[in-house]
Amino acid sequence: MPHSHHHHDHGKDQTTGRLWISIGLNLMITLAEFIGGLISGSLALFSDALHNLSDTSSLVISLGARKIAKKRADKDKTFGYKRAEIIAAFINLITLVIISIFLIKAAVERFIDPHPVGGWVMLITAIIGVIGNFSVVFLLDSSAGNINIKSAYIHMLADGLASIGVLIAGILIITYQFYILDPIVTLLIAGYILWQSYQMLRETIDILMESTPEEIDVNEIIRRMHTVAGVQDIHHMHVWRLDENNTLLESHVVIHKKDADRIEHIKHDLKHLLHDEFDIYHSTLEFEWTPCEETVVIPHH
Repeated sequence: MPHSHHHHDHGKDQTTGRLWISIGLNLMITLAEFIGGLISGSLALFSDALHNLSDTSSLVISLGARKIAKKRADKDKTFGYKRAEIIAAFINLITLVIISIFLIKAAVERFIDPHPVGGWVMLITAIIGVIGNFSVVFLLDSSAGNINIKSAYIHMLADGLASIGVLIAGILIITYQFYILDPIVTLLIAGYILWQSYQMLRETIDILMESTPEEIDVNEIIRRMHTVAGVQDIHHMHVWRLDENNTLLESHVVIHKKDADRIEHIKHDLKHLLHDEFDIYHSTLEFEWTPCEETVVIPHH
C-alpha cells in the first residue's frame, strides 16, 4: 500500500477521469477473459480475469473510499471516515486469497487430469487483454505524480505481463498442443496474486490492529523527545496509524513544576520535532510534574 503525506489537488479531476476510463477498460478485459475462459476451458484465462477484476475493485475502492474519507468527522466517527479504504481493501484481499487458493487447487487437478484447451480463443482473448492492459498503463503513466495512480500503474503493468504469458501459452497450445502450459500459467498468476495479497494484507491488518508502523522506532522517538529543553521524562507512549497516510502519537511528558509557564513553548518544540523528523502530524501530549502511577504498562516493540 502507498505512503504519502503530500496531497496535491491540481489535476485531480483529470486523474479521476483517467481512473474511470481505466475501470471501464478493465471491466471489459475481465468480461472478455471470463467469457474466453468459459468457451476455451482455459484456467489461465480465468486466473487472468481474476487478476484484472482484483485491480478493477481496488481502483473502485480507492475512488469510493476517497469520497467517503472526505466526509468530515462527526460525533459518532470522531476520527472521521479515513479507515473506510482500509476496511474495503481488507475484504477485497481476503476474497482474492480465497479465489486464488481455488484456482491453485483447480490447476493442480488439471496437472493430474489434463484437458484440451481452445488455443485460438485463448490467443484472441489474450490479445484483447494485452491491448486493454497496456492502454490503461499508457493512460495512467502520464499522471504518475499521484501515488495512488502509481500503484495502479504497477498493477496494470503486471496484468499486461500476465496477459502476455497467456498469449504465449495460447500460441504454444495451437502449435504444439502443450495443454500442460494452461495450468502452469494459472499457477504462476495465482501465486503472484497470493504473494501480492499477503504483502498488502499484512499492512492492512497492522493498521486495523493499531500496530506501531514498521518504519517507526518508538525508542528513537523517546530519545529525540528527551533532547527538547525542559523535558524530564517521556512515558505512556502510543504510536499508530489512522490510515495508510496518517500516523498518530500520544504520550505523557514530565516537566519541572518551575517550567509550568513554558508548557506551550515545550509543546510547540515537541510537535515540531515529531512533525519534521518522524512525519507525525497529529500528536496528543499530556504534561505532568510527577510521573503518573501507570497500572497498565504497554511494552514497546
